[in-house]
Amino acid sequence: MLSSILIIYTGGTIGMKTDPATGALVPFDFRGIYDEFPAIRSLQVRIDVQSLTPVIDSSNVTPALWLHLAELIRDNYARYDGFVVLHGTDTMSYTASALSFLLENLAKPVVFTGSQIPIGVLRTDGRENLMTAIEIASARIDGRPAVPEVSLYFQNCLFRANRTTKRSSEDLSAFWSYNYPALADVGVNITYHTEYILQPERYDEPLHIAARLSGGIAVVKLFPGIEERTLRAMLSAEGLRGVVLETFGAGNAPTCEWFIRVLEEAIDRGLIVLNVTQCRGGRVMMELYETGLRLQRIGLLCGHRQTDVRPRARVAPRANARPAPHAPQRRIYRLKHCAYENKFVYFGAKNRIDRTPGKGTRPVHEEVIRYFSIYYKEYCCRNEKSGRFFESAVGSLKKPAKIGFEP
Repeated sequence: MLSSILIIYTGGTIGMKTDPATGALVPFDFRGIYDEFPAIRSLQVRIDVQSLTPVIDSSNVTPALWLHLAELIRDNYARYDGFVVLHGTDTMSYTASALSFLLENLAKPVVFTGSQIPIGVLRTDGRENLMTAIEIASARIDGRPAVPEVSLYFQNCLFRANRTTKRSSEDLSAFWSYNYPALADVGVNITYHTEYILQPERYDEPLHIAARLSGGIAVVKLFPGIEERTLRAMLSAEGLRGVVLETFGAGNAPTCEWFIRVLEEAIDRGLIVLNVTQCRGGRVMMELYETGLRLQRIGLLCGHRQTDVRPRARVAPRANARPAPHAPQRRIYRLKHCAYENKFVYFGAKNRIDRTPGKGTRPVHEEVIRYFSIYYKEYCCRNEKSGRFFESAVGSLKKPAKIGFEP
């Protein structure tokens, strides 16, 4: 039986070919993919194509597009064995990362790819990227999809989508995953590294879209000589709810009093501040140096192996951003394990509990952090099954929160 693959073309360099009459690059109609690439027939795959109307430049990507793509996959989920998303390279990592969180209970391949050279140019990298992405999306191991997660394929390497970054605007090997191994290497044969590939807990769960995205997120990159008025203005923007703070090295920042004071005031206002490193590889270790410890004490959240090259998680704080004077110093969350080897997704809601000294235990608002990835291997594991607890700065205003999950 032939595998069925849906190609979703959003736009980008891969979809351009030369007009014989004018010599200019014009959009390629992927509905004629068999005529353009007869070799695809040898893959024994049935291919359908859907193109966005109009196609978009990847620089214009918004969260609304992420939701639209997720809905396209959901609406066609039962009809196809896998999906290939053709996307412009500039923001492909952002879109692919977002889809990995939006598509809950995913048990089929969603492979993102694109090209550095238009597909209509003689030495394009688009042909190989497209054909290999189709082959990966249709591949099966022991009767199951070989890569049942959102991935990104480019220039002989398949990566977990939410671990990728575009590292070059000119090289054909434009993407890389600095903090997670490749899911597959492509040479004469495709070698799947199954130990790194996410396997769903169940294959018969209905696909669900976690469609509640939150705005008000900013990225602030530290640099030597940053001034108080500059940082204060950034953290005081109207509607700001969360900040990804890109710090130096292993999560270090200036220790001058004004810097700590500005951050502490922002956190006291209810702002969520995530500490990630500017380095392309490595991780944040806030306990390593005094500079990091001071940030931890005032309530910055540790991003661990998230780096400045990772697409940012989107967070949704409580409805009332400004905490009451008796705001809890310690919270307990129950987490639903997202089945990613190194990811958790906060579903909080009815399971979230505040423990306020002198006020007992009480539920809090259902609107909680929705998307916020953490690298759980860095936490203090007591055991590998239910009841595991991790020490973290997540959800804390002043002190580390204790985190656990149910089986």
